[in-house]
Amino acid sequence: MSDKFKILSGYVKDLSSETPNVESYLYTKDNISKYELDIDINSKPLKNKLIEVNTTLKFQDKKQVEKKSYFELVYSSIVKIGDDIKEKKDLQKIILCDVQNEIFPKLEKILINLISESGYPGIKFEKKVDFTKLFNEKFN
Repeated sequence: MSDKFKILSGYVKDLSSETPNVESYLYTKDNISKYELDIDINSKPLKNKLIEVNTTLKFQDKKQVEKKSYFELVYSSIVKIGDDIKEKKDLQKIILCDVQNEIFPKLEKILINLISESGYPGIKFEKKVDFTKLFNEKFN
């Protein structure tokens, strides 16, 4: 454990792949390169300096099209916060940056496997997510 935090455990809370019909499948197969990855992070304090951190990845077409597919992963991490962490900004950095940097490669692999097994092989996320940069842009 670093002095700041330790990820005690993690699990897939929700996993979803929705392709309602053949038309949606064909549309998605032709347009999946236009799909975008969205990331949402929220947390809930537990007890004894434990926090539940939920990271949601959504891979979707943002156009208002009826016939399309949708993929979502919600991953829950149970994180123990070090006793010396007192400042809100330090806690935010742990949740939004440090934990994400540690778990994201695993989450990315899970989501890519889901998409591939749902009938869309060969998907790669071209851009790497820089949680440190995103955090610094938002809070500095």
